[in-house]
Amino acid sequence: MTALTLSTSSAATLRADAVVIGVAKGAKGPVVAIGAEAVDKAFGGKLGTVLETLGATGAEGEVTKLPAASGLKAPVVLAVGLGEAPAKGDGYDAEALRRAAGAAARALSGSKKGAFALPVEDAAAAAAVAEGALLGAYAYDKANSGNGGAAKDKKKNGNGPLAEVALIGGKPRDKAYKAAAERAVALAAEVNRARDLINAPSNVLTPASFAATAVAAAKEFGLKTEVLDEKALKKGGYGGILGVGQGSDAPPRLVRIAYTHPKAEKTLALVGKGITYDSGGISLKPAGHNETMKCDMSGAATVFSTVVTAAKLGLRVNLTGWLALAENMPSGSATRPGDVLTMYSGKTVEVLNTDAEGRLVLADAITRACEEKPDAIVDVATLTGAMVLALGTRTFGIMANDEAFRTTVHEIAEEVGEQSWPMPLPADLRKSMDSPVADLANMGERMGGGLVAGLFLKEFIQDDITWAHLDIAGPAFNDSGPSGYTPKGGTGAAVRTLVRLAERTAAGDLG
Repeated sequence: MTALTLSTSSAATLRADAVVIGVAKGAKGPVVAIGAEAVDKAFGGKLGTVLETLGATGAEGEVTKLPAASGLKAPVVLAVGLGEAPAKGDGYDAEALRRAAGAAARALSGSKKGAFALPVEDAAAAAAVAEGALLGAYAYDKANSGNGGAAKDKKKNGNGPLAEVALIGGKPRDKAYKAAAERAVALAAEVNRARDLINAPSNVLTPASFAATAVAAAKEFGLKTEVLDEKALKKGGYGGILGVGQGSDAPPRLVRIAYTHPKAEKTLALVGKGITYDSGGISLKPAGHNETMKCDMSGAATVFSTVVTAAKLGLRVNLTGWLALAENMPSGSATRPGDVLTMYSGKTVEVLNTDAEGRLVLADAITRACEEKPDAIVDVATLTGAMVLALGTRTFGIMANDEAFRTTVHEIAEEVGEQSWPMPLPADLRKSMDSPVADLANMGERMGGGLVAGLFLKEFIQDDITWAHLDIAGPAFNDSGPSGYTPKGGTGAAVRTLVRLAERTAAGDLG
């Protein structure tokens, strides 16, 4: 994990491998941002002109490296684009700062120390820079893949993540500033924990090993856990989870991991889809769609990391996470299309497509979560390709049985810099899941498939419990190149949204 230090030194005098400054798009060319005054002075006040000569424009995410001028202790200046310069009197958008810091941290991969002299005029801006830099510095440790040699080579060749982020500017001795930095460290560590889990190969991360990881973390952070193995699931009648997992040699698990605060007045339940590998089952996925299906447990990783973050921050809220873990494989014992499963709720479901498995494991976990009567339930899942078609690869959909709650979750996501969009639950689509042999089918109308999946889950929510569903199928795994603070591979999507929701709930501000 990349370390964060708060420095009282000047950007000119701090010793580091590089000093990071911001540059924005101005009306007449690149403009050096606040925080880089000492660096600009070393260039005779002409740093903006030098950068323009090198082709820099200040566009968001643009990175320009140049040798440091005399008088700077760092040998390299790294200028990162912030996008359009704000109007006079306005500060930079927090998300612009996050992305710029992330791009800079990635560009400094293999370095020991980066001095970040980006605009940090208040604690919120400092938190954004710290968060972006720590998330941008992430690199998956190949040792987690069982390839220790690769990990050693990476370290030997100096290709690992930036080791230390030194934050310059602001008020590092201020209590609010320190608290913001500490929150950024805790949050980034847990987003990166989720990324590690998502990136782990499916032969390493099985339902059982994921459950063991949760138990180990619970001991470290004072959380309570309960793990239901295949025998306990059978005894309890968890037909959805068992039905999905019965085709695999790696049996399913249901994990309850809970954080409680003695003064908490509200309880949130989080439910995560944890399909550690999804072949599609008997309804096998076509060629080209299997290679990244280790990421189908991203929802469970998000829930797990959110609960741990709440414990680290000591939030005044009760937070219970449910990890619905299974591997969806085809075999002689696998659930077949046309089979009927009896769910934990007692409802029966006709399985028309075994590749619509996430809703089956979630339904059992949601029913169990409802028994504890939380104030609200949020489930998180890489649930449908239909949501990716609707919203693309960077935006997750939000559905809910309460419009105000859906709006709250959407506003929170936008606040923390996660792209999301509120989606409806059209009642007319429910009829398409009618079944002649069961209470409902796990598939319905093809058009609007992401909404149909949400309607399926709604069938398992008690009427008096507020609920939201986050379909993170698009942003959970990044197949393209890295950008800003988002790496290639697992992203940890929705952790920041759920942590903020927990904080808002702790503050008595649950919508």
